[in-house]
Amino acid sequence: MTETSERDDSFHVFDTTLRDGAQREGINLTVADKLAIARHLDDFGVGFIEGGWPGANPRDTEFFARARQEIDFRHAQLVAFGATRRAGAKASEDPQVRALLESGAPVITLVAKAHDRHVELALRTTLEENLEMIRDTVSFLRDQGRRVFVDCEHFFDGYRADAEYAKAVVRTAAEAGASVVVLCDTNGGMLPAQVQAVVATVLADTGARLGMHAQDDTGCAVANTLAAVDAGATHVQCTANGYGERVGNANLFPVVAALELKYGKRVLPEGRLREMTRISHAIAEVVNLTPSTHQPYVGVSAFAHKAGLHASAIKVDPDLYQHIDPEQVGNTMRMLVSDMAGRASVELKGKELGIDLGGDRELVGRVVERVKERELKGYTYEAADASFELLLRAEVEGGPLSYFRVESWRAIVEDRPDGTHANEATVKLWAKGERIVATAEGNGPVNALDRTLRVALEKIYPQLAQLELVDYKVRILEGVHGTQSTTRVLISTTDGSGEWSTVGVAENVIAASWQALEDAYTYGLLRAGVAPAR
Repeated sequence: MTETSERDDSFHVFDTTLRDGAQREGINLTVADKLAIARHLDDFGVGFIEGGWPGANPRDTEFFARARQEIDFRHAQLVAFGATRRAGAKASEDPQVRALLESGAPVITLVAKAHDRHVELALRTTLEENLEMIRDTVSFLRDQGRRVFVDCEHFFDGYRADAEYAKAVVRTAAEAGASVVVLCDTNGGMLPAQVQAVVATVLADTGARLGMHAQDDTGCAVANTLAAVDAGATHVQCTANGYGERVGNANLFPVVAALELKYGKRVLPEGRLREMTRISHAIAEVVNLTPSTHQPYVGVSAFAHKAGLHASAIKVDPDLYQHIDPEQVGNTMRMLVSDMAGRASVELKGKELGIDLGGDRELVGRVVERVKERELKGYTYEAADASFELLLRAEVEGGPLSYFRVESWRAIVEDRPDGTHANEATVKLWAKGERIVATAEGNGPVNALDRTLRVALEKIYPQLAQLELVDYKVRILEGVHGTQSTTRVLISTTDGSGEWSTVGVAENVIAASWQALEDAYTYGLLRAGVAPAR
């Protein structure tokens, strides 16, 4: 099952991220990007990777040339996408059909019109000629030793307009030798019950092997894909993270997870489902989009629990509020601590952090009240796990962790007559019995404070040299309006091997930022294994 040649052909997972997914607004893939994504998809174990339209643009032509040389596909077959021959021509003489062969791809997907109005208005040909274009192109490519899939574009809208003609397109493709005929909801307007009824009827009336390609314009692409499977489709076309034109395509990851975990179908090689979260996030990094935190199965919030009632149940049995074990898809359960937290939430979060609360109800009660008290002032701990851990350790260990004691700090912003600005900060603190005064400049007051804190502490704590601030968020909290409003700052920091978030709240953004910075550096030293000064 780990080699392409040994793969069970009874059900196909077909990925079209590199073509259809790349049509999403904001995604612009280089050839190197496409090669990287193809490697990730092959590693995940999909059966087919549609690489693009060779001959249509130089980038896709180069991708196929390089993919043949640079990627040793272990699980997937590379697919070239193109159209049926032009009206009135011969497939053997059509340059774009020839480009499909020259790509070297063992599988070719042809897009064919299945909507009578599209045939007459877009192709500007007759309905019969459209069928001949399909028949000729599929037959020619089959004679050249290629496996052929046919995507029936606008199939469901075409079926509504003229069901008999839409089915004739399916029959023609299948009789010409297409291995799979894919019914495409190109406009994304279908609903699951409609898809299931149409697919079942087309399957019964044509006998063709059917696939499903769903756009997500009604928010039903995953459901429509699974409805097609329920009706007998054995080929599903999806994109990683649902990328695609307009609002996107059927999302590969929830479709695959549903097939494996809910339907009991083995559609991936053994063990690859556990790589799903990693693969999803890796592809998001390549396309330079932030992974969706609330994506089913693979989002960081997919198995995050906040309500106290849920936490109490999860403490008894995690399955009471989780539909699967998150480890099955490479994710983890997370407990969020907030003003909704009860004792169970704190106990489970302590266990997650490796802090033994020893069944101390009084201690847990103090932590719960402390969290609620501080969240009332504007702090948020569900988004700042590091600050919560420091709060929890302070209660457990009888006082806050102390690596340094701040005497004072200040930040100065100077607006000069020539239009330039200067930002300078000074920090006075004590660390390991030594009084340190440090000054530094930055591109803003918070950056200047960050640099100053580093200057002050790095000689004593060289571990801080590994720390880097990677995100900075400011929110003006409800309450007093205007410049007197309370401000919450969230800072994300990394040491190269992990990332954590800290929070600060104050009536001015600089003071709130300083609180979050102090927590960030304190937590960084804790992660580095440095013993507190006390």
